[in-house]
Amino acid sequence: MPTALEIARNAKLKPIADIAAEMGLSDSMLQPYGEYVCKVSLDAIEALSDRPKARYVVVTAITPTPLGEGKTATSIGLGQGMAHIGRKATVAIRQPSMGPTFGIKGGAAGGGYAQAVPFEILNLHLTGDMHAVTAAHDTLSAILDNQLHTGNELGLDLNNITWRRVLDVNDRSLRNIVIGLGGAEDGVTRQTGFDITAASEVMAILALSTSLRDLRQRLGRVVVGYTKSGEPVTAEQLRGAGAMAVIMRDALKPNLLQTLENTPVFVHAGPFGNIAHGNSSIVADRIAIHTGDFLITEAGFGADMGAERFFNIKCRTSGLTPDAAVVVATVRGLKVHSGKYRVVAGKALPPALLEESPADVQSGAPNLLKQLENVRLHGVTPVVAINSFPDDFASEHAAIAEIAGSVGVRAVVCTSFADGGRGAAALAEAVVEAAEELSEFRFLYPDSASLREKIETVATKIYGAGGVDYAPAANKQLDNYERNGFGSLPVCIAKTHLSITADPSKKGAPTGWRLPVREVRASVGAGFVYPICGDMRTMPGLSSDPAAFHIDLDENDEIVGLY
Repeated sequence: MPTALEIARNAKLKPIADIAAEMGLSDSMLQPYGEYVCKVSLDAIEALSDRPKARYVVVTAITPTPLGEGKTATSIGLGQGMAHIGRKATVAIRQPSMGPTFGIKGGAAGGGYAQAVPFEILNLHLTGDMHAVTAAHDTLSAILDNQLHTGNELGLDLNNITWRRVLDVNDRSLRNIVIGLGGAEDGVTRQTGFDITAASEVMAILALSTSLRDLRQRLGRVVVGYTKSGEPVTAEQLRGAGAMAVIMRDALKPNLLQTLENTPVFVHAGPFGNIAHGNSSIVADRIAIHTGDFLITEAGFGADMGAERFFNIKCRTSGLTPDAAVVVATVRGLKVHSGKYRVVAGKALPPALLEESPADVQSGAPNLLKQLENVRLHGVTPVVAINSFPDDFASEHAAIAEIAGSVGVRAVVCTSFADGGRGAAALAEAVVEAAEELSEFRFLYPDSASLREKIETVATKIYGAGGVDYAPAANKQLDNYERNGFGSLPVCIAKTHLSITADPSKKGAPTGWRLPVREVRASVGAGFVYPICGDMRTMPGLSSDPAAFHIDLDENDEIVGLY
């Protein structure tokens, strides 16, 4: 099979203006970036508002292996598959961070014959939104440190400054640094560090903002730190929010691309899936919801992570309610959840994992069943997409279908990676059926619940924990956030994405364990409180294998090595 890059380069693309016209978008709403990419004006939200709403479908997954289970390829394949059954779909996905692209993960545009294109442009810069987020975030960092340098009139406690810096590069040596070394004119000496841009609160704000005015207001609410008495200090008080909004002005416009089969796809915003809420932008969805029969969007990692936040954070903000969900499962992933195999990113799969074993698939059933339960807890009908790999066996696919069928859930084999939209046509039929069923979408908890009640609800109902243990620092922070009026915000729990528990080595769906909350941060601009469980390093390091991130130019100045 050709590489993803070779497939993408052989695609027959339509001019992006033609794709937009088929969606009902006029040329006046488009800001072209070459022939095949454009930004779409937010005026399109109002211009399309009188058109019928599409069915809204979220794509999530079982708890993934480090390699992922193919949610993006399934999302794109499903969008393409809708055309094969006479339905019109638009896809909405996150923009990839260049850090993981160069680090080990490779491209994030889907794969095989289920890709968003142009491939290179999507994975490398796109329209510069990542850089705008970086610049806006670090502008506030500079304003903050200048405020300290010029007298600290707002009384920030140097030991309780929560705003760090960001960069869209995997560079572990920047995780923890000391700044301000040198003379008096070089600033105040203090410890700080860098996160990756996808973990910036500005990125989360970009994804959750509903308008430019809303973006400006959210940026103003960003808390950079606290005084010694525990009072929050905001970007508005630092007079930095206006500059940030100006930098982000064009970045708020969603990016429109297409799939290999010319299905429209919005690629916009890329908040980290285990740190932030892990979903693409609300403005893209508000436009796309009026452009066809179905809007298909993807949520980061498993249903305990991205989907839970999609339901309880994104939908709470957007006002849009899902009609169905797709839970992606793979033979490989469920075998890993049997506890018998270890998969490491960048290394070959264990040979035994590739042998026919429906029993090993059945051993991983608890994880799939729990993720289906997590979707149903929100009143949404799930469909299992069995993302097929060439080395799977029919008996193993049948085992997954049997697991899903045991709880009355449709399961369909999807071969869109190899066959494009044709390979997702059966999945599209199943999703149409599920979306037409009566659903009663509901949030997991009310706004009025306390922060501890919200954390404990997610921990016990979604993760299967027996309870929550709070470190002294976390208890102090929660009390302070409640006093400062942050108690009505939803929670975005940061934990490993490789397990339903807080321990990445625990596979399947363990119960009765205790969720350890070691600290809590408030992302007030984004609109959620952020409990941290375990060591969440938001500046990844590069792979130890140089071949994992080799990208170069050949003798014809063409990109080679991106995969």
